[in-house]
Order: sequence, then structure tokens, then C-alpha cells
Amino acid sequence: MAKNTICLWYERDAEAAARFYADTFPDSSLTAVHHAPVDYPSGKAGDVLTVEFTVLGIPCLGLNGGPTFKHSEAFSFQVSTEDQQETDRYWNAIVGNGGEESACGWCKDKWGISWQITPRTLMEAIAAGGGEAKRAFEAMMDMKKIDVAAIEAARRGN
Repeated sequence: MAKNTICLWYERDAEAAARFYADTFPDSSLTAVHHAPVDYPSGKAGDVLTVEFTVLGIPCLGLNGGPTFKHSEAFSFQVSTEDQQETDRYWNAIVGNGGEESACGWCKDKWGISWQITPRTLMEAIAAGGGEAKRAFEAMMDMKKIDVAAIEAARRGN
């Protein structure tokens, strides 16, 4: 196990979530499934307790901890995309698998984990500052899934 691992709390579907991430994102995998040795507050001996997985190279641990805690937008995975095709692929995979759209490139998967599907051109525009950043940011504010062509047009001042 990595020295520093993100632990994500799931009600009961940590393994299904990890398999979805492994199937959706490159450099992602489900590496281990651990079963509870005894009964615990939200499960029984033999139930999947934790899963070890990576998402885009980031080590994670999924804990089936029951319904006590819920995810919020205070934590999200930000995925940098190269073009509209990659943006669409990740967005559609998350939203189309029981997730939901939000604003400004944010969406949630069906387990409540927030994702920012962020085209590189948007981050470059914001980093550039000045009018370019202002135009790109204003364009983004009206979007759910980011429209790469619209961001690039805003960067140019069109």
C-alpha cells in the first residue's frame, strides 16, 4: 500500500465503484479486495470491507462503511482532458452510468463522488490571466459539460 492513500467512504459499493473507475480511466485498476473478518456496524463477516484501487495513478482505498457519511463537492477528482472527445468520453461515462451533471465541468458519479472534467485549454486560459482568463471563465460559467470550442473561441475573443 502507498504511504499516502485517499480513503473514500462508500455505503456498500466500493468494489463496483473501483471496477467502474478501472474500466473508465487509464492508469486505473482494482488491486485488492479485503473481506471483513468479523461482523461490523454496517456489515457481516465475509462482506467486502475495503478495496484497494488506483484512479489515474492515484492510490485509493474504498471503505464500505455504511450510510453514516455522504460525499460532498468538498472533495473531487479533477481530470485534465486534451480535447472534446476525451472530455465527452469521461463525462458521458460518469453521467451515463447513473451519475448527474452539475455546473462548470463538474459531475457526480452514482456513488456521489464529484468529478471535474476539465479541458486543458480552460486551465491554460485561466492561468494566462487578464482578458483571456475573464472571457474563458465567463464562458465556462454558462456550461455544464465544458465545450472546448467555445472556450477556445472565448480565449481568442470571439
